[in-house]
Parts: sequence; structure tokens; C-alpha cells
Amino acid sequence: QVQLVESGGGLVQAGGSLRLSCAASGRTLSSYTMGWFRQAPGKEREFVAAISRSGTTTYYVDSVKGRFTISRDNAKNTVYLQMNSLKPEDTAVYYCAADQFMLIRTTLSSYDYWGQGTQVTVSS
Repeated sequence: QVQLVESGGGLVQAGGSLRLSCAASGRTLSSYTMGWFRQAPGKEREFVAAISRSGTTTYYVDSVKGRFTISRDNAKNTVYLQMNSLKPEDTAVYYCAADQFMLIRTTLSSYDYWGQGTQVTVSS
């Protein structure tokens, strides 16, 4: 079992940047495919990005391609989401999640462990 804690959220103006971190404790993070999801007010939680166990493969939802970068440091048991050129529509609570399956998956039900979320607010 792994425990996940997100940090790095906040309020930023449109066009700005934030870097989210997801720190893991318990089982080593290298055992999991990792994903970031987000949930805007009144909307369902949606997939944002994922990264393979080794970090060599990444996958993004179309709306963040070219703006967001997911990365991981298995030695530090931490996953990151670098968010650039932020837009008001990126406003949401962002969650990291861990999937025991070796391939990248984008559905919520595929992920076994979740953090508590961190709020990102982008003002126009």
C-alpha cells in the first residue's frame, strides 16, 4: 500500500506556471504507474497525465499537451506535474494517483491509491 500527498497548488494568473508534487510513503513509488487527475467545480474528475514506472513513457490529455509535463524521481519517491501557460479552465483540484498495472491507463477506476488533492486556481 502507498500513501500519496500532493502539494504545490495555489492561485496564479493566466499564463503563469505552477509545479505540483506528489510525495509517496509506504511502498516504493517505482512499483506504480502514476497519474494526475483533476476535478473542476461541478464536473467529473478527469485524466490529465500519466507516467510509466521507469519514467520513459508519458501520456497527456489533449487539452494540456505542450503546456504540462509529468515527471518522476523514484529515488525521492515523488512525482511532479509542471504546469505552464495556465488557463482559467485549468482551475480544479488536482489529484495524483497510483496504478499497480504496468501500462499507462487513463480511467479513474484503474488507479488503486489516491492523494487528497491540491487546489489550483487560475485567474483571468
